[in-house]
Amino acid sequence: MLSMSGVAEAANRGPASLPQVQMIDEAVAQQWQDYGLQPSADATDGEWCRRVYLDLIGRVPLYQELTSFVRDRDPGKREKLVESLLEDSNYTQEFALHWGTIWSNILIGRSGGNDRRSLTSREGMNKYLRDCFARNKPYNQMVFELVSATGTTKPGTDGFNGATNFLVDKVNDEDATLATAATSRIFLGLQVQCTQCHNHPFNQWKQQKFWELNAFFRQTRGLRRFVNGGRDIDFAELVDEDYPGESGRPEEAEIYYEERNGLTKVAYPVFVDGSPIERSGYVSDVRRREELAKLMLASEYLDKMMVNRMWAHFLGYAFTQPMDDLGPHTMVSHPELLEELAKEFRKSSYDMKSLMRWIVLSKPYRLSSRSTSRNEMDDPSLGEAPQFSRFYMRQMSAEQLYQSLIRIGGQPEGSLEQQQAQRDRWLQQFTVAFGTDEGDETTTFNGSIPQALMLFNGDLVKRAIAVDEGSWLYQLAGSGRKFGDQVHVLFEAGLARRATQDEQRAAQQLVMRAGSRPIEALQDLWWAILNSNEFIMVH
Repeated sequence: MLSMSGVAEAANRGPASLPQVQMIDEAVAQQWQDYGLQPSADATDGEWCRRVYLDLIGRVPLYQELTSFVRDRDPGKREKLVESLLEDSNYTQEFALHWGTIWSNILIGRSGGNDRRSLTSREGMNKYLRDCFARNKPYNQMVFELVSATGTTKPGTDGFNGATNFLVDKVNDEDATLATAATSRIFLGLQVQCTQCHNHPFNQWKQQKFWELNAFFRQTRGLRRFVNGGRDIDFAELVDEDYPGESGRPEEAEIYYEERNGLTKVAYPVFVDGSPIERSGYVSDVRRREELAKLMLASEYLDKMMVNRMWAHFLGYAFTQPMDDLGPHTMVSHPELLEELAKEFRKSSYDMKSLMRWIVLSKPYRLSSRSTSRNEMDDPSLGEAPQFSRFYMRQMSAEQLYQSLIRIGGQPEGSLEQQQAQRDRWLQQFTVAFGTDEGDETTTFNGSIPQALMLFNGDLVKRAIAVDEGSWLYQLAGSGRKFGDQVHVLFEAGLARRATQDEQRAAQQLVMRAGSRPIEALQDLWWAILNSNEFIMVH
């Protein structure tokens, strides 16, 4: 059990006084001490502000937002900013859009719902998740709904329930094996998919466990609803139906699977902790997915997996590698901290904003991304367990880049649904689906030359660097500031720092070439900043 004293002073805590924040600071500081690490200095106000905007609402701060924070002399200003981003109605839409997109990608992938043959409605999934985050729905309630949902997938249809989009395609895939693997991995951090065909190579999990979990999904089907005379799928419906079992005896609705040695075995619905439910396949007797959801909510794995996922989102690395594997064979970098944070998350009634708040106000999140001679060996990219003695710099997601460029260019246009649909279309150019048993996909958003050319000349950047009347650059050029001060404004707006002397000299050369059109020099400089490696990094 982590105490609230001891090495807490060594953690060099800021003004945050939440006990959960203190617990994080103490636990991480103790490990620095054990490993002989000296943490990096704190990030500057500008760096931290840019970081927390990107991580909480999915975009860089606007210049006015950044400077307002940096100039604030209140020692509690970081807490105030976090509260504003989490609770202020001015940011609710952006918060919901950002986290709704993150969870859409987790649950159905970036390509989910984009194939004409798919039963998934991406619009329906996005709407459900935006509503969850806008209302700060407790995480356990969200999970229960996603796992047990029935209804139609498409907004505007009778019986619409957007939560159905998580499973509607997965239950129809090879006896719901994809639904089994995804539900266990995403919510419990238990990667059972490799036990579908054989026993686990590194622990005592047997093939039996996979098929016992799979039995919970056998009552469920995704039904197609057609238009145009049955030629096109309009939407789908996720339903629970009586399951007769593979031998045709619904009162003992079993499934069979074959071991590698050719022996046939039987399985009934049993949770991963060994808890069985009634064997009947009649929905009137037992709704198997609803019972599964109840068992999941009682499992400590649910709490730990969400904490591990959130930690990875904000700190770049989880307590385990991979992030969604909490199996008994997996090493945990900070086991006590993961355990205690999971307990605190449950005590908070699964308040997702509280968990976000604890992490972004903690010491490891406050640190600079610049390493020192005393912590340069803390490098998880080399396969070492992360110790979080500095902030691990990482590339923006494609979604963060898109939203940052959109907001730099002015207010987004259209409803939330329209904004999200436009972004989804833009992101499709980066998504590659593999069609594996787990429905894997990847993003090719990696700063390659074709992508760089697309960004250099794309509509998003053109809109962001516009100099027509009313644009941000137009207002900056006419602000009456000296040109050197305007250059600093551009660097602060894009990179959360002032320009160096070398950068100022380069800017002066640009303005000399621009002659009577100094706004063109500002435009060229802003274009270069937005297309720089530094801009695309979360640092």
